[in-house]
Amino acid sequence: MEWYRMVWQKYAQFDGRSRRREYWMFALFNVLIAFAVCACIFVAFVTRSSGFTIAFGILCCLYGLAGLIPGLAVSVRRLHDVGRSGWWLLIDFVPFGCIVLLIFFVLDGTPGPNEYGPDPKGRAPYGAQPVPIG
Repeated sequence: MEWYRMVWQKYAQFDGRSRRREYWMFALFNVLIAFAVCACIFVAFVTRSSGFTIAFGILCCLYGLAGLIPGLAVSVRRLHDVGRSGWWLLIDFVPFGCIVLLIFFVLDGTPGPNEYGPDPKGRAPYGAQPVPIG
């Protein structure tokens, strides 16, 4: 739940990097919330309660609109973590582009700092030697 809340705290922060866990926990909670609201809409529809159907439909639309910006922001930060520009999100409009994005979102982030910021895991780049102290 902390990872989900973290994305909402960084509501429109498109700079920096996000770990896989942050992205996928946000995606998981969004799916669970959408499933719960859709289940409520379905139950209200089956019981022919038009007032509740409309209310839950409006709630679903409002949540979708509210989650649009943080969803885009965490996606851009996730692409930054694998060393890609946020403009790669536009590949989703190309047929089968979502598969490319899925691969990028599943990949481990670039170790060490990259052009988008420091490593969120705090790792050193490959081949880096530890600096002796003293």
